[in-house]
Amino acid sequence: MTRPNQQLRYWLYLLFAISGFSGLIYESIWSHYLKLFLGHAAYAQTLVLAIFMGGMAIGAWIPSRYGIRWKNLLLRYAAVEGLIGVCAIVFHKIFVVSTDMAYDAVIPALASPLAVNLFKWSLAALLLLPQSILLGMTFPLMSASVIRRYSDTPGKTLAMLYFTNSLGAAIGVLISGFVLIEAVGLPGTVLTAGLINIVVAIVAWAISKSFHEDANARSEKKSARGDGAVSWRLFIAASFLTGTASFIYEIGWIRMLNLVLGTSTHAFELMLSAFIAGLAFGGLWIRRRIDTLTKPRQFLGWVQVAMGLLALGTVVAYNTAFDAMQFLMHSVAATNGGYYMFNIASQGIAILIMMPVTFCAGMTLPLITHTLLRGGHGEQSIGAVYAANTLGAIIGVFLAVHIGLPMLGLKGLVASGAALDMALGVVLLVPMIKRESKQPVFAAAIMAVVSLIAVLVGVEFDRYKMASGVYRHGQFYARDKTEILYHKDGKTATVDLIKGSDGGLTIATNGKSDAKINVAENGLASGDESTMTMAGALPTLLHPQA
Repeated sequence: MTRPNQQLRYWLYLLFAISGFSGLIYESIWSHYLKLFLGHAAYAQTLVLAIFMGGMAIGAWIPSRYGIRWKNLLLRYAAVEGLIGVCAIVFHKIFVVSTDMAYDAVIPALASPLAVNLFKWSLAALLLLPQSILLGMTFPLMSASVIRRYSDTPGKTLAMLYFTNSLGAAIGVLISGFVLIEAVGLPGTVLTAGLINIVVAIVAWAISKSFHEDANARSEKKSARGDGAVSWRLFIAASFLTGTASFIYEIGWIRMLNLVLGTSTHAFELMLSAFIAGLAFGGLWIRRRIDTLTKPRQFLGWVQVAMGLLALGTVVAYNTAFDAMQFLMHSVAATNGGYYMFNIASQGIAILIMMPVTFCAGMTLPLITHTLLRGGHGEQSIGAVYAANTLGAIIGVFLAVHIGLPMLGLKGLVASGAALDMALGVVLLVPMIKRESKQPVFAAAIMAVVSLIAVLVGVEFDRYKMASGVYRHGQFYARDKTEILYHKDGKTATVDLIKGSDGGLTIATNGKSDAKINVAENGLASGDESTMTMAGALPTLLHPQA
């Protein structure tokens, strides 16, 4: 490859990193907007994630279905980036107009809370879905375009684009949360992201004028290499299932770390950036190896097994995270500089919990896509794999929030994701039984089952540490002076009821005390009781016919 060609390739990687930067600004900012409309941060984040990933899935499917007929994909990519930018520029105005209409005219006319919620969710989807669909089209379009131009190393191209886009996304989350919102507010932040997309569109359009894609690379089928004509359905299913498992982890880890780092917006953004950074560096690691793999299916199988085992390791290490936060709280001063150190160290805790698993997860999409390309399924594999993965993510979010957390609890939720990954890995390794040796496959299956049982039976989360809110005061409840009467992981929060030696009962939500009452005979009222009484009395006082 000539030096100018190589430099052009690097420019496209940089362009896609900038695109990822703006893309995750949208996810972060949209959750802020929907908090104002939906009224609950946890539901807003979950709904934004579902709409965002659903739109991405639809957007990725479109190029997989029709892209084979399109010429000059880079020009189409430029058009999509431009449309994303235009949508972002007008987003704030549309949000204000539509929500004002909702509050003034629509919601007062609805007869039930269910109807109000359905309307709110539908309006939120209309606000976010078009731009999410466009965002979902960017990865398949850019990837297929670059692969058409540089068809000698498709695996390296896929992995590098995945790395650059994910790295830009991880940085975008942090910059939006810690810099842009404070500097220019929500409208200015979403406008900034839109202007970035416009610049990306202009640069991509300029490059596309002299960017010649290989017409032969557009052929729908190629000769099979390596593992042969691999099963399309198996690898699309693998993409779906690993996406499901990854977002089960994400929901579980965010709740786990909420009890360690707190539930602030900054804490959420630190967790999200740590999760995405792991995906990015997994893609970076695999890029130099992917084109030389002779057995990509087998390698993917081992990655899946390793990912499940490492996920179980996060359950084992979880209690230690509270000790790290306690040490941090006693080590940093309550100053602006101390707050910066607190956030840096908090992200370090999130990275230690998340990155080993997400590093493996970052390899999976490039591996699955590259295997299908080598197996003769053409460039439509790119969009199909991406769409299946994002669809799996939606299912993972739904299962984790509405079934996993209430029914299985945090430990069971993360363990279920690990079981799914390890089972998928063993299925991918099954051909080794006939071709090579059955011992490694049986060893992987036995190791997976034994590890899962050992964690479920032998590891317990420390409820006293979980209920203490160590991120607030750096202290744990004393076991000889308190008793945890109730502990439950719910859809939106983990709730504890704590009985103290003074006779007080305290309700804690994600480690933060929300109310306390003294039930001891002849005990003095707690400091919270007057506030609680007033909170109950105010609605009655305001009622015109109390």
